[in-house]
Amino acid sequence: MVEPQKIYWKLWQNAACMKHLLPIDESFDLVQRELRIGGRDASLYFLDGMMNDEGMLKILDSILKITPEEMPQDAEGFTRKIPYSEVNLICDFEQAVRSVLSGISLFFVDGYGEAIAVDCRSYPVRSVDEPGMDKSLRGSKDGFVETIVFDTALIRRRIRDPNLVMEILEVGESSRSDVVLCYMKNLIDPKLLETVRARIVAIETPDLCMNQQSLAEALIGTRWYNPFPKFKFTERPDTTAACIMEGKLAILVDNAPSAMILPTSVFDMIEEANDYYFPAWTSLYLKIARVLILLVTVFLTPVFLLFMQNPHWLPPLFDFVLVRDIVNIPLIWQFLILELAIDGLRLAALNTPNMLSTPLSIFAGLVLGEFSVTSGWFNTEVMLYMAFVAVANYTQPNFELGYAVKFMRIIILILTAAFDLPGFLAGCILLLVLLCTNKTLSGRNYLNVKLN
Repeated sequence: MVEPQKIYWKLWQNAACMKHLLPIDESFDLVQRELRIGGRDASLYFLDGMMNDEGMLKILDSILKITPEEMPQDAEGFTRKIPYSEVNLICDFEQAVRSVLSGISLFFVDGYGEAIAVDCRSYPVRSVDEPGMDKSLRGSKDGFVETIVFDTALIRRRIRDPNLVMEILEVGESSRSDVVLCYMKNLIDPKLLETVRARIVAIETPDLCMNQQSLAEALIGTRWYNPFPKFKFTERPDTTAACIMEGKLAILVDNAPSAMILPTSVFDMIEEANDYYFPAWTSLYLKIARVLILLVTVFLTPVFLLFMQNPHWLPPLFDFVLVRDIVNIPLIWQFLILELAIDGLRLAALNTPNMLSTPLSIFAGLVLGEFSVTSGWFNTEVMLYMAFVAVANYTQPNFELGYAVKFMRIIILILTAAFDLPGFLAGCILLLVLLCTNKTLSGRNYLNVKLN
């Protein structure tokens, strides 16, 4: 392994090396400023747009008043002259370049064999408003943002315990994205922590262009074929703090306004923030309701299709569920077309400007609802059941789990249409097998995660 190049004692050598390592002349936002401090030549390197101008102005105002007689003989003594808390010494150019590109201001002073790093960064950041997808009726109204320092502060505000550890790692040869492991060292499973840490350190990728999703795919590896999510994502700091206090591990990635929770199970996926704020009986009822609705969304349309293929199985009490209209298109194709149409409407709503979302909803409800039935394309029963499934999907707080359920519903539908009852049973068995074989990152069972 090649040792990093050490900082020189001469300023002109350091300036030449930094110019070689950084595109200072080509990039307008990489700034080098020549200074004279205490009778010595100095250079300041910083990234425009990520430096707190007011804070740096006060620092420069203080150090530029240093006289040659007061000028320290070494870099460590110079740090004591800087009226700021976050000041460190850097000994090699690899760390110096990484610091400048991270937004840290860097001083090189002639005669000092170390660079002085002043962390007065100021990131562009939005307000910590409540997430739009994970709202709470009685809970706090703040949420994670894209700045990792703010996210860790939101967790620290809730857990004032010295056992709370925020361990930072770097991932990506080019992006060097910050990844923070948040856990209670007296509650976390050491084996889980070591496994996750080792896998993150072993990741070889140029960058985490999609933030947490890129990290999740790198951690999952070859287990992509199972559609059920292996991580729980939340944008709420209160939910994250509660999970950490349960002995779980939270992973934060810079530029991602959410936390990844490990280990997790299918029962954790159906939890939401309101479960933590309501009384026990209310919380239990909501969880049971979501589980029942989840089962109905999986099996409602396949069971209906199975009975329509075998109407003699229905007792006289349930004759009203039989399709009475003329079936111009086979039921299986009606279900598959509507599955695709629902996603099409969802994508259209996502990409529609706010001022046009209401007219689009009215247009879709009238045209695609009423006229699709009267035109003979779809039956009213099929439209009713698919409308229920579409609405019921929004009762699940986990987006990935909703699509995993959708994929399994489509598979069971196709198997039922092709092989009747044996196909339906095969789809149910496949669903159970995928749930049982979907392991968390620690290797524990997806259906029942036990913590220490």
